[in-house]
Amino acid sequence: MIPFLDLKEINMRHVKEIQEALNKVLHSGWYILGKEVELFEKEYGEYCGTEHCIGVANGLDALSLIIKAYGFGEGDEIIVPSNTYIASILAISYNGATPILVEPDPTTFNIDPTKIEKKITAKTKAFMVVHLYGQSCDMDPICNLAEKYNLKIIEDCAQAHGAIYNGKRVGNLGHAAGFSFYPGKNLGALGDAGAITTNDEELATRIRAIRNYGSHKKYFNMFKGVNSRLDELHAAVLRVKLPYLDQDNESRREIAKFYLDNISNHRISLPRYEFGEKSHVWHLFVIRSEEREKLQQYLSERGIQTLIHYPIPPHKQEAYKEWIGHQYDISELLHQQVLSLPISPVMSLDEAKIVVEALNDYK
Repeated sequence: MIPFLDLKEINMRHVKEIQEALNKVLHSGWYILGKEVELFEKEYGEYCGTEHCIGVANGLDALSLIIKAYGFGEGDEIIVPSNTYIASILAISYNGATPILVEPDPTTFNIDPTKIEKKITAKTKAFMVVHLYGQSCDMDPICNLAEKYNLKIIEDCAQAHGAIYNGKRVGNLGHAAGFSFYPGKNLGALGDAGAITTNDEELATRIRAIRNYGSHKKYFNMFKGVNSRLDELHAAVLRVKLPYLDQDNESRREIAKFYLDNISNHRISLPRYEFGEKSHVWHLFVIRSEEREKLQQYLSERGIQTLIHYPIPPHKQEAYKEWIGHQYDISELLHQQVLSLPISPVMSLDEAKIVVEALNDYK
């Protein structure tokens, strides 16, 4: 079986360094908001090109804390793509604000900038852009709209660590950005972890307090905060893996290029990148098929594991039953057709050839 993602093999490449890092934390006697978190925040901020990086507990918290720190809540609207993982939308709802859904461009899967302006109202406070599957959104027109209407841009970078748009990395394209370091991400911890990047010093100061019970100083609480701190152990692991991120992304691009160059079955729609090869880090390689379930079963029988990202769009979820009757035709079509092929930095070209041969043989 060709696995969709072999997390054990990904991490075992660094086993000695990871064990040394974990031992260092264990023997330090300091396990929360210590030196490893401080160093990772510095290193990841430098990697993204931002002045500030704040480690938090997970990617959902990263987005939610940005919204909370801006003070957006009841009565406010935040524009978000209709084609995304539900966490993007939950972060808005958790703060009492209203998600306003905008359809994607069907060729990139990302929010369609041409459809945003008509959704802007007097209640709109921000755009949340999602660099889905690893590809940067088309940010120039979105930034122009944000400037025109004096709105904030929040980036959801959970799937796009290291992607570059017009010479800048995601996480440094808007006003603030949320990252997830869930184990399966391009930069993954050994459990849940996340971070926020920004160039806004005041926002960063506020978020640092809010993530820590609203406190800058122990027992002094300036805000009604939460407990959302990046653990020292996860920070230590992320510090080991960060220097390999660009190399791992190149390995993913190699597999993606092989797929794009060699899958020739016209019954399968291939993804594409819009803004140069480095604009996509191929967290997922997502094809489309009108016979997705049949194709997935066929590939399974050929020993190839695939996954569906995602089978149900957010507006069709029970959690958002208030949207019943709302139609987002492009998103619904995508969620009926998308299928994610195996791709990872430890996948070999020989394995990719097996996947390509199976797809080209599919009838």
